[in-house]
Amino acid sequence: MRKTLFIMAGFLFASCHFLFAQGSPDYTGGLKVKLDEEGKKYFRIISWAQVQAAYSDDVPDESSKLNFNLRRARVLMYAQINEKFLILTHFGLNSLNASNMTPVGTGNNSQLFFHDIWAQYNIAKNHTIGGGLHYFNGISRLNNQSTLNFLTLDNNRQSWSTLGLSDQFARHIGIFAKGKFGRLQYRVAVNDAITNSLDVQNRVAYDGDGNLDIAENTTYYAGRKLLGTKDAGKAYSGYFDYNFFDQESNFLPFKVGSYVGTKKVFNVGAGFFLHPNGAVRMEGTELAGEDVAIFAVDAFYDAPLGESGSAITAYATFQSNDYGENYLFSAYGTGSMVYGHFGFLIPGDKTKARFQPYVSYASNSYDAVDDNRNILGIGANAYFSGHNSKLTLEYKNQKFGDSNVGSVTLQAMIYL
Repeated sequence: MRKTLFIMAGFLFASCHFLFAQGSPDYTGGLKVKLDEEGKKYFRIISWAQVQAAYSDDVPDESSKLNFNLRRARVLMYAQINEKFLILTHFGLNSLNASNMTPVGTGNNSQLFFHDIWAQYNIAKNHTIGGGLHYFNGISRLNNQSTLNFLTLDNNRQSWSTLGLSDQFARHIGIFAKGKFGRLQYRVAVNDAITNSLDVQNRVAYDGDGNLDIAENTTYYAGRKLLGTKDAGKAYSGYFDYNFFDQESNFLPFKVGSYVGTKKVFNVGAGFFLHPNGAVRMEGTELAGEDVAIFAVDAFYDAPLGESGSAITAYATFQSNDYGENYLFSAYGTGSMVYGHFGFLIPGDKTKARFQPYVSYASNSYDAVDDNRNILGIGANAYFSGHNSKLTLEYKNQKFGDSNVGSVTLQAMIYL
């Protein structure tokens, strides 16, 4: 463990030396190419990468405790030739490592795919409709979280509450509306649920004659596959937040994790996700549909403290999860979740390296079992040009039943 931490510290020092040469504190983000003199016709390209070194004792004896991971590598582009409409394209890969790489980059384990592709139209001032593969999600702020500006190392996993169950990597195909009435922002959507869900891939089985072979009195998130698109094809979502101080942009769906002292924001929000007959349960010899219903309330505060250059970031949410009777699969389960995090930006010169220690905690209860899943995170960000050039070091401990797993991860991120 000590040797590994020395290696990580060395990597941190080397990365600091490299990253100080990148960018500047007044970076505005992305490459914007104007197609007319006024800049109303343009396209903008953003690219980012997050590289991790992770250490964990919870591995088999024959496995290395230190591993490397390309957590995210993405390219996002959006463009408009008229203020009335816009198209966005976002592609990349996630969690590429030595175990899922392929010899020539192709095959079933290929990681590269489209995350988002949608078109949107402004139907009135501050009101927009659109459609495609999109990220205008409901439930909570963290279910709409940007991956560019986390406070913590990564998002609270259970807050991406439908990832792989009704959607493709937290994105649905459907239609959405978004906008604001004064300080109240909204986003709502009607979507097709995914047919080939994680449950369909991993838990739904058939016998040699092609008949369903699944456990009695067990709930599966596989309604669209097993009941059909008429009864279980559509999912509905929405999120509404009131901006008390500085108003956040809702031009794109991605919510900011930490403004690093550049805005004063206090928002209170509430959201939902409904999927009628999204889950199924085998009762005797018959399949019965069960509605999936998820609701959350949350609050986000991010503000500078005086003129010292320091700032705080705080977030808290309560979420009620109903995936059907006693549903439990991986991190998902019928029950409730409480989550919060807090970060403090240490005073300092904005043109130099800045540091932000933080702590996070999640407690997930499940109707199917007596134990809670409790997750504690303690870490710190080192900013060299805001989120555009950042290092994060985090210790995470997860307890669930007899399992008690700790890990240390160092991540370097640059986005341009």
